[in-house]
Amino acid sequence: MLYSRMNAFFASHRELRGRLLHSIATLTLTTVMAVLSLNSCIYAENTTNKSVPNIVLILVDDMGWSDLGCYGSQFHETPHIDRLASQGMKFTDFYAAGAVCSPTRASIQSGQYQARLGITDFIPGHRRPFAPLTVPEVSGQLPLEIVTPAEALKRKGYATGYFGKWHLGNREFEPDKQGYDVSIVTSGRHFAPKFRTSPPVDVPDETYLADFLTDQTINFMKENRDGPFFVMLSHYAVHIPLEAKDELIQKYQAKTKPETGVNNPIYAAMVEHVDQSVGKLMAALKELKLDENTLVVFTSDNGGLYQSASRGGPIVCSNAPLRDEKGTLYEGGIRVPLIVSWPNHVPTETVCKEPTISIDFWPTFADVAHVDNFSHQEIDGKSLTPLLKNPKATLDRDAIYFHFPHYHHDRPAGAIRSGNWKLVEFFEDGALELYDLEKDLSEKANLSAHPLHASKAKQLQGEIAAWRNRIDAKMPIKNPNHDPNRELEIVRKRRN
Repeated sequence: MLYSRMNAFFASHRELRGRLLHSIATLTLTTVMAVLSLNSCIYAENTTNKSVPNIVLILVDDMGWSDLGCYGSQFHETPHIDRLASQGMKFTDFYAAGAVCSPTRASIQSGQYQARLGITDFIPGHRRPFAPLTVPEVSGQLPLEIVTPAEALKRKGYATGYFGKWHLGNREFEPDKQGYDVSIVTSGRHFAPKFRTSPPVDVPDETYLADFLTDQTINFMKENRDGPFFVMLSHYAVHIPLEAKDELIQKYQAKTKPETGVNNPIYAAMVEHVDQSVGKLMAALKELKLDENTLVVFTSDNGGLYQSASRGGPIVCSNAPLRDEKGTLYEGGIRVPLIVSWPNHVPTETVCKEPTISIDFWPTFADVAHVDNFSHQEIDGKSLTPLLKNPKATLDRDAIYFHFPHYHHDRPAGAIRSGNWKLVEFFEDGALELYDLEKDLSEKANLSAHPLHASKAKQLQGEIAAWRNRIDAKMPIKNPNHDPNRELEIVRKRRN
């Protein structure tokens, strides 16, 4: 009876039945297609992730431009770093954005000139209360709203890690608050138990910090071998205090020293410890079968230290043929090594002379990882990928800029590099120094008053002034308490 009534109902409502069956079929097909599309997207994303490189950034503290064998050192032994250079590209005209550590580190994490952030000196900085100028206050941390390379790369599925010196704020502003999945921040000295870790980690006494950080980085790579991953190894070496393992110190004490240069045996041993770290990292990548798909970047946060700013303590190193040292805007304070290796992408045994700077890392990493619409912040850097493909290529920018309105190893100053020309402007008295770096790498001949070049000096002075206005760079002001008899006195601020 019920069956007959149903047949009668559908017989008298054929049109309704047709619509119902069509709707069911359409819904089923739509669902199936949605599932297939989702699976396709997941597969595509996984495929994309497999095609992007792992990224390893090795940042050394205070390593000078001429500290490596491949950059001309005749005393330091750096076979692993030299091999890395032969396997990729060596940059001759690469600059740290800051003459001291925190500004450069801020530039790497933000892709911006650090003057935008107010991090223009090491954190927390120091002051000379009786100097001719009162310098700007230094921001105590990298703002949390800054999108770091780690945060950008996480959007493409990267695992992210940070191991070593941070120097961009206290515990509330450490890497794990800035997109790094795993981080161990270290501070103090070079041997346990005299270095500290955040978060706390049990470290056996006499462990050398460079070894500890290298091992942590390798463990991270092993745990994330299915990739992609981005990891930053931020050494405290070769920063003072000079501390190294006895056997390496003895090796360099016994080694014949070149006739020129500082050639400090303890410093040389520290340089070799960093070289050993690079060797262990590269061996681990090879063992993990990751070496063919890993972009490795090696650089320093500022130029080499000749002697501490107080002019006490040992003579550490020389940046010759570059002029001066860390804490100055001469080439010895800001020009640093840069080596980039990426098999089958970066040509081997190549040299790039294009002026580049640490703000360029951010867009480079985003570029190779295919990160689009990556940040709400303005990025000042340029991607290095055109140069990585062709070392004779050029980047589309007129100049690179430096702003160091603080007393350190020199007076407050700014600088601009445009082509082969470099201008240094000192803020105490407005003095200008102009150099043609192609002809005068050691910055010996100031051409700012030369009849043929005075107009170039004025032009570059105008350009750097306009740049400071664009980014709202903070300037020092005249100090009403200036005392010529006490102007070298230093008051150090406490870190939070």
